[in-house]
Amino acid sequence: MFNNKQIEVLDSEIASNRVKTRSKGNINLSYLEGFDVINTANAVFGYGNWSYSISKLEKVSEEINQNQNTVVCYKSIVTVTVHDTEHLKQIVREDVGTGIGISKTLADAHEGASKEAVTDALKRAMRGFGNQFGLSLYDKSKSHFNSHQQNTNQNHQPMNNNKHQQNYPQQTQATSQNNQVSNNTQTRNNSNQTNQQQPSYDQYEYASLFNLGLTLSQRDGFLFVEGSDIYSKKDSIRACGFLWSPDNKKWYKQINEQGAA
Repeated sequence: MFNNKQIEVLDSEIASNRVKTRSKGNINLSYLEGFDVINTANAVFGYGNWSYSISKLEKVSEEINQNQNTVVCYKSIVTVTVHDTEHLKQIVREDVGTGIGISKTLADAHEGASKEAVTDALKRAMRGFGNQFGLSLYDKSKSHFNSHQQNTNQNHQPMNNNKHQQNYPQQTQATSQNNQVSNNTQTRNNSNQTNQQQPSYDQYEYASLFNLGLTLSQRDGFLFVEGSDIYSKKDSIRACGFLWSPDNKKWYKQINEQGAA
């Protein structure tokens, strides 16, 4: 079904720079982003040699939260089909995924939940094809963020079955040292913050933000949204009741007297 090069890539360890993390309660979860999974499938199998279809998409629940936002949950079943280069053989994988949408408008909540459910199901179905699609992330005995593995994984980037070339910038020694100092400082700050204040908000309420790869920090009676590419996610952030501070360039929300945001 697969040639030797494809098998070698599928069996190799995943590059640590592809792995993202998000918090769920007191647990840090590792995951791959949806676009990354699709790009990897195109590179390994070829654009015309794989496809997916939505076998089932249905609403599970719908409610209004304390901020008067609509909270919708969807469930999806996605089927993935991978062909060999001659399209004489094929492998089919199927899995289920869920998604939560939170918004002021009903339409946006349904859109967010349904898309998230389909993406989740696609990623879960693709993991059946090995480490390059996140299978190893379910192995709790493995760490995907240590320096030794990162150096090793540079030799195991996904093969390019479409002859597109990816270039990865090399880090200079000075930059590496600066990053190490910055990371150590950030680690101390996070440790102090954790010791000073424990989360006192309903984390389920902000599941849509966590699913976007965003995190929340709690300081001096306020919640702050942190993460990359925040601007493109402003609608989801605003739907959770956060306000934008032009002075501090941050999304914030005051915690009420009961301790829940």
